[in-house]
Amino acid sequence: MAGSGASAGLGLCSAAFWGGSDFAGGWGSRRAPALLLVTSGQILSLAFLLVLCAALHVPAPDAHYSILAIVGGFEGALSLAIFYRALAMGAMGLTAALSGLLTALIPVLFSFLYDGLPAPVNIAGLATGCAAIWFITHQGQAPASNQRPGTSGKALLLGTLSGIGFGFQLVLLKMAASGGVLWSLTWTRIAGVGALVLALAIMRTRAHIKAFLPIGAFAGALDTVGNLFYVLAARAGRLDIAAMVSSLFPAVTILLAAILLRERPSRRQMAGIGLALAAVMMLSA
Repeated sequence: MAGSGASAGLGLCSAAFWGGSDFAGGWGSRRAPALLLVTSGQILSLAFLLVLCAALHVPAPDAHYSILAIVGGFEGALSLAIFYRALAMGAMGLTAALSGLLTALIPVLFSFLYDGLPAPVNIAGLATGCAAIWFITHQGQAPASNQRPGTSGKALLLGTLSGIGFGFQLVLLKMAASGGVLWSLTWTRIAGVGALVLALAIMRTRAHIKAFLPIGAFAGALDTVGNLFYVLAARAGRLDIAAMVSSLFPAVTILLAAILLRERPSRRQMAGIGLALAAVMMLSA
């Protein structure tokens, strides 16, 4: 169907920019705390969005759509803080895989309930996409001798909560965009910045901002463009297809690391990238 092809194509653009943002953020986090890096990028991208809305005289949406965007931005940013906390606690491979899988599954289930089941080839593509996310993100980890009993369980619980939060953020962003794409992104970013600043205050994270401001700005810009393409993908066709293709962004991050940092992907990751390509083809049908 034409709608599926357009949604998958725009979702692929979203995955490319989100993957690039994660790569830039991951590289920058070697010099500064990841959460602080993300916050700096979101603040700068928020400033750009506000200037853009003012320059284009974009009318503000109804309160209903603004609230949806604010809720999505706030809980999505808190989910990010929870995700980073889960990674720091241990079981990083399984935590990342679980969070990534739930991020894709929540919008898929939502779309099934409200839009009905897609075509059989698209269902096969969704299942293949889930497998791709699992293979790409789930890497084994070495046992930590200093890890306290129960830490992995807590990390997986937090990873589950973060994945659910990310998934609902995708749903809310699609709903909020019905009131206007640009303002939905702006309200989402306003709420996200507020939540991240709150998390930083609670965690008392400190660093020299000059060390990571440029890379944070770059990562934030890529993330914002990725959000834009995701919204366009969700508006062009079914939410499940847009969310699943966009959620394949870890494949882009891995490919960039292989090209720019000479980090060789594992066989599991290569298999996941192959499944991701197959999933995009089936979801585009």
